[in-house]
Formats: sequence, structure tokens, C-alpha cells
Amino acid sequence: MTYPLTDKLVMQLQVIYQGITLKTPLEQIASRLIAKMGLAENAHGPKPFQNRWNESDIVMITYGDSIVKDGEKPLVTLKQFIDTHLSDELSAVHILPFFPYSSDDGFSVLDYSSVNESLGDWCDISAISKEYKLMADLVINHCSARSIWFENFIKGEGTGHDYFYTALPNDPLDKVVRPRTSPLLKPVTSQNGEQFVWCTFSHDQVDLDFSNPEVLITFVGIIKQYLDAGVRIFRLDAIAFLWKEIGTSCINLPQTHEVVRLLRTLIECANENAIIITETNIPNTQNLAYFGNANEAHAIYNFSLPPLLIYSLISGDCQALKNWLMRMPPAQNGTCYFNFIASHDGIGLRPAEGLLSDENIAKMVKTMQQFGGLISWRTSEDGSQKPYEMNIALFDALKGTVNGPDKYQFQRFLCAHSIMMSLEGIPGIYIHSLLATENDYEKYDNTHHNRAINRHRWQRELLTTQLNNIYSHHSKVLGALKRLLQIRKAQPAFHPNATQFVLQLGPELFGVWRQCINRSQSIFSVANITNTPTSLRLNELNLIETENWYDLLTGQHITDINSELALLPYQTIWLTNKNKGI
Repeated sequence: MTYPLTDKLVMQLQVIYQGITLKTPLEQIASRLIAKMGLAENAHGPKPFQNRWNESDIVMITYGDSIVKDGEKPLVTLKQFIDTHLSDELSAVHILPFFPYSSDDGFSVLDYSSVNESLGDWCDISAISKEYKLMADLVINHCSARSIWFENFIKGEGTGHDYFYTALPNDPLDKVVRPRTSPLLKPVTSQNGEQFVWCTFSHDQVDLDFSNPEVLITFVGIIKQYLDAGVRIFRLDAIAFLWKEIGTSCINLPQTHEVVRLLRTLIECANENAIIITETNIPNTQNLAYFGNANEAHAIYNFSLPPLLIYSLISGDCQALKNWLMRMPPAQNGTCYFNFIASHDGIGLRPAEGLLSDENIAKMVKTMQQFGGLISWRTSEDGSQKPYEMNIALFDALKGTVNGPDKYQFQRFLCAHSIMMSLEGIPGIYIHSLLATENDYEKYDNTHHNRAINRHRWQRELLTTQLNNIYSHHSKVLGALKRLLQIRKAQPAFHPNATQFVLQLGPELFGVWRQCINRSQSIFSVANITNTPTSLRLNELNLIETENWYDLLTGQHITDINSELALLPYQTIWLTNKNKGI
């Protein structure tokens, strides 16, 4: 059953604000939300369970200034780089927060309505959005402690004076779950006396209070501005922590889920091709809940994939990865997974809890430290310190195995991406993976922030020199990944919602079977995740004898479906009955 927009919003607002005495009737709040989005009161959204993506969708993740050139706005430089090197491979670009900020490389926003002048302006953003689907962050949980909003909170008047969540030091806060070890409450002297503001992440990132409907209305206005600038994919940053309730864990609360549903309702009515991705770096079962019943997030980050895939490749054992994938529910139509191995953040370990043993996590942490990585920690409920995140460039993370570095770094790196690209979902690739960027110790030394090690800023001239050098590992990796992407995006069986079954081929071979919706194409993706040659018995795949089978990656034609296929260390094959590759 569908409802006119006003009625649907009122029902959603009832869930969000249940038990809260509001000065404004819910019907009036709904009307203001509709007006902010420029919609009609009786508007209807698109039909549910519709996929707004296909196998050609590939996202690159980047900062606006990941590549810089003297005398040129970084957003202009970025677009020129994409146009030159990746226009045939990418469908979308995720530009990490491009707003004025005070810390955390953009995630402590000073002004949501402006583009950081050091990057460019809205015209530069729009220029990118006209050529590629633009993914942008809605930093919705918190803003900068140096923002105008927070200054008005201190003064006790003006926009923002009532936008922030406060608590008292003697409140029951022992159940609060958060990924940081800094004090939760920050004492502030304001016009209304001393107040203690809630800071989930840092004392420069002050949490917003969505129990005040004005905060929700303000963010809907921000969403409308982003839609008008061409944003089509909204990444809801740190959304799991949005709603606070004293005496609870303050994570994944029902009101948070309903806010996501409400935002989806409004965004879909405004533009049926716009989608929401929730960024919830939390244990796997909690992450899956953000799909709702295909009425919440359109896509969720597959946060368990990076640690499980990296562990598989450094240990030579992919059983944990296979066990996890077998338990993952297929995404309903209208929803999909967002797969990635590396991003601007580190490799989160909470999503591996319960999937990898503490012993195996410790083994992986030790290996990353040996490869030059850093470890970020969190305080567990019992007060002990547990590894929260591994901070390392992916190219360095895969330079060897638990036994140390070896000669297969390039092959292992490509293997990781060939596996990721073969899985159900949309692939997202960090710019520094495409460029095989290594650990940036200089940036870490300058900032003392662990995540800086994987946030290198390339000078365009130096990067061009490296990419023009056919012997450079940067050039080799970019060329190899581009070829993988070009092949992948032509395969209907790699549609984000195509059927997927995990193959049982032993711990040293990782394999999945994908079949497109109309069953016209099947692909068997099999990878040797060890540093020794391994044989694949083709009869284990149950290939149909009357069809012709090809490896998309080598062009090899399979003449005997009962033979064995030798796989080199970290080699992947994509066997298909419909050759759309070479």
C-alpha cells in the first residue's frame, strides 16, 4: 500500500519523535520537509524493489585534492586525471568531504553549504557531476566545534544554538558504544552556563541533536542543495550513532533507522535515480539491518570484506571469507552491497569480530605492523584495549604473507581486486589502490594521525612521470586494474544483484558462481589465494558440456571440462559460457 507523501512522512515522524513533546505538530514538520525539497504534498516515490544500477557501475573513492598541480584548483586537476585515465572505466566518483572543515580531513564540517575554497567551487563540483555520478558525504552525526552553529550554541542564540546534544557527567553512560578512547563529554562554558556536549569521535566533532526537528529540517535543506548540484549518491557518514538516548548503547537505535527511511522517502521523491549508502563500520549483522525491508539504505558498505580478504591472502586460507559469504543474504532488488577493500579510512576490525578468531586477528595485526602499518585501538566494554582499525596502504598490506614479504606483491594485489570485482554488489576502488600508492610516512609524521598513512597527496607532474614509465609499479597496477574493470563491466553475470553461490574448492582456492538475471551468462570466478601453484579440477565446477567455456582474463578456451587447470600463485580465472572479454 502506498500513501501520499505527507501521510507517509507523518507516520515516519511519529516513530522518530515518539515520547518527545514537540512544540510543532508533526503535520507541520512534514509540510516543511516537503517544502525544503520542493515537492508536492501528494507526491509519490518510485516503485519499490527497482535496481538503479547494473554491471557497468564502478565507483572511485578520492579526496578532492588527492592529486594537485601548482596554480590549478584540485577539483579541476582531479577531473582532468579521471577524464584522461579512467573515463572508460568509471561510472561514479565519490569525492570525500569537499566542504570547509577544521579537522579529520573534511569530516569536521564548518559549513555544509560551501565548497572548500582550496579545492574549487560548486561549478567544479557540477562539472564532475555532469560526466560521472557524483557520490558525496552527508556528515550528519556531527559538525565542527568551530562552526557558526556551535558558536551560536555558546552564545545561546541564532541558528544552531539548540542543535547540539548534551548530557551530564553523572548520567548513566556506561553502555555507550563508540570507536574512540577520548572522553565522551566535552565541558563548554556557554551563555547558559557550563554544558557538557556529546562528542562520539573527537572534541572538535560535536554531535547534533536530532530530537530537535529543526536539525532534521536543516539537513533536508542541505540534501536539496546537493541534489541541485548533481549529487546522486548520498553517503550517510557515521549514521549508526545519530540518535542518542541516555541509558542505552546510543548506536543503531530504532529512531536512527527511521531517519534513514524518512530521508530515503524524500530523496526518492525528489529524484528517483538518487540513492543512499549507509556508512556503518560495525559488526556484520548490525550492518545488514540498514537494508530494512528494501526501504532503508539502497546500499550498505560490505565492511567485513576488507579484513577477511586481506587475511585470506596473507594466510593462504580463505575459509573464513567463504563462511561469511555463505551466510550473507542476497540483496533484495532495490538494494545492493557496496564492495571495497581500501578507503580513506583504515581497515576496520570490528566487522571481522565473530568471523575471524582473536588469534587470527592478532596474527593479521602483527603482519600489518611488520609491513609498516599502524594500529588504532578502542576501549572494549570490559575496559581493555582492542585493535579497532589497521592503518596501512593496501599495496603495502599485500606485500607478503604472515611469513614476511615475498615476490608476489603485484599478483596478490591484482588477485584481491579480481575477487572483489567478482562478488555480488557494486565495486568501489580507492584512488590510491588504482595508483598503487605506498605508505605515506611523511604525512603521518606531520599530522600524527594514523589514517594519514593512507591519504597521500600526489603532485600531478610526478604522478604523470610514474604513469608514463612502463616499468613503474604505479603504471603496471593502473593498467592491469583498468583492464580488469573494462572486462568486468561488460559481463551481465556481474550485475550487482546477479545470483551468487560460493564454491567449495578447499581453503587455497576461492570461488564463486555468478549468473545473470535472465540466465544467459554464467561466470565461475576462481582464485588461487596462495603463493604456490595450485590445480583446479574443472569437474568440481559442474560446467555444462554443451556450452563453450572461456577464461575472460586470458582468452583460454576450455576444451575438456574434466581436465585440471593449473593456477599460478594468486592467479584468478573468470570462466564464462558467453565470451564478452578479450
